[in-house]
Amino acid sequence: MAHAANERPTAPGESTGTLGIRRSDFDITNTVRVSSAAAVLEAIERLFASTWPGASTEALRRAFAQFDDMFSGRAPGYAGVDTLYHDRQHTLDVTLTMARICAGYEQQVEPLWKLGAERAIAGVIMALFHDVGYLRRSSDTGQRNGAEFTRTHVSRGIEFLRGYLPQLGLEAWVGPASQILHFTGYEKPFGELVLDDARDVRLGHLLGTSDMITQMADRCYLEKCRDRLYPEFVLAGMALPYTNASAEQVRYASGLDLLRQTPQFASETRRQRLDGEFNRAYRYLEILFEGRNPYMESIERNLQFLEQVLRSESWRMLRRNPPLYAASPDTLAEVRGQMLGYFKRAWLRD
Repeated sequence: MAHAANERPTAPGESTGTLGIRRSDFDITNTVRVSSAAAVLEAIERLFASTWPGASTEALRRAFAQFDDMFSGRAPGYAGVDTLYHDRQHTLDVTLTMARICAGYEQQVEPLWKLGAERAIAGVIMALFHDVGYLRRSSDTGQRNGAEFTRTHVSRGIEFLRGYLPQLGLEAWVGPASQILHFTGYEKPFGELVLDDARDVRLGHLLGTSDMITQMADRCYLEKCRDRLYPEFVLAGMALPYTNASAEQVRYASGLDLLRQTPQFASETRRQRLDGEFNRAYRYLEILFEGRNPYMESIERNLQFLEQVLRSESWRMLRRNPPLYAASPDTLAEVRGQMLGYFKRAWLRD
């Protein structure tokens, strides 16, 4: 399920644990193993116990069990996660961040704006299933990899939550969730989202922020963009089109080309989403870390390191090989084969 990692040096100021390095399958603090659903659930339950004392987390425990079954391929009707970038670790890491940002938010806002335990639990469950739309269902007979749902995965996730939230006793959140989940994607402009309670808009900002800062703060973000996000874009038809393929139509010529465009993406994401639409919601984390924000610090380190790589074009500096947490141990080889097949079909159709 996971393969061994080759390490590049720890960046200056990067958090290290007892092993001397920040481990690739641990969270930003190097204390929670975000490849383990049980470890993440335990950390979230501790956080909820201190922020919302006495609140039941039964719905969370049931949701984590469902997530584990679905993403591992044990749930009937689902193939399990087979996307390289949006794997189990990504989802669990985002979910932990969402719990933290909700707790930090709750400690800093006026009573009228507080989320309350149920809204926070609903938000964490939305984070847990925000990428469930990438999972292939038994009825999806025309697709070989979940990346092919990149453009519609948010809508597919909403479809799942509409049926699942009532099973957890959260049927009142079906409507809000169908809007809030769009804060993690690009399918629907934020201006078109309709939410009756302003606190639900805030919840969407917290969720969208959690998704973006967690992946960009990942210790292996650069390698994952090059080696895992690029194949997803290829299979989604977002690197080059399947029809009328030509050099002018290629958006990302390779994983390295994607990295060359990453600084601009990061700049626009911060300006338009993190600092803009989401109103710097990442600041709510600082109360949990003695005024620091380890997520934003890690993002800055990643981008500074990328600048060094781009200036020198010494791509060998990017040598981290993080573990992959997909449903099958053969996922990496299968995706590489699918990507090569896509290239052949695309160019032959031109």
